Amino acid sequence: MILVSACLAGVPCRMDGKSKPCREIAELVAAGEAVMVCPEVMGGLPTPRVPSEILEGRVVNREGRDVTEAFAKGAEKALAVCRENGCTAAILKARSPSCGKGEVYDGHFTRTLVPGNGIFAQRLLAEGIRVMTEEEWNSGEE
Repeated sequence: MILVSACLAGVPCRMDGKSKPCREIAELVAAGEAVMVCPEVMGGLPTPRVPSEILEGRVVNREGRDVTEAFAKGAEKALAVCRENGCTAAILKARSPSCGKGEVYDGHFTRTLVPGNGIFAQRLLAEGIRVMTEEEWNSGEE
């Protein structure tokens, strides 16, 4: 079983109220081979919501509000779904403050990328779950 970011399966749960659908990922969900999560929604954040980025280990939104607790809570709830479904791998949304792997935005809302992982992606990696972004998955990278 694979864990996937719900927005990649077509669920409109992103901060802008939209999704970033990937047909192949939606097909995995429809075939029962993948389970969807949105850690940000699971942490209690609304859709749509104020954009957030990681700054010095904390998650802050564009209004300056610290939303780290909601991101951490959502990561734990999504990790529980991962465990309950026996997921061994995850395909997550690139550059997201929750799901990004390898690079995330720098916390200054200038669209500048820096090395790092989103809160949920880091939690999965710490648990030994194989994590890839949709871009890595589509290109065959890992």
